[in-house]
Amino acid sequence: MELNEKGYYLTLILFGLFSAVSLQKSVRDRLEGIPVTGIYYALCWFSLAAVIVLLFIGLWNASLEMSEKGFYAMSFLLSLFAAVAVQKNVRDLSLLPSEEKEEVHEEVETSGVN
Repeated sequence: MELNEKGYYLTLILFGLFSAVSLQKSVRDRLEGIPVTGIYYALCWFSLAAVIVLLFIGLWNASLEMSEKGFYAMSFLLSLFAAVAVQKNVRDLSLLPSEEKEEVHEEVETSGVN
């Protein structure tokens, strides 16, 4: 893969991660009654859709094996999911009272998950 192709995919992943987290935050804000403008909400959806379309166009035209294209597509989509999950968990933990945060931290330590 040439350097310009690597730059293209790097730009897509950075833009995609930002738009996915921003969309998740906007959706959550709306559910919690925090005002989000309609234009920002629409831009979040448009940005995420554009990034996914651009990824698939790039992979369609790439000179890679089909298995590599599938691997890159799934890695990209799972990265977006992971970023949203981390942002959600961080936000959920920030809303917990300090006593409950300590309990969650103790549960994680006793389960062996780090």
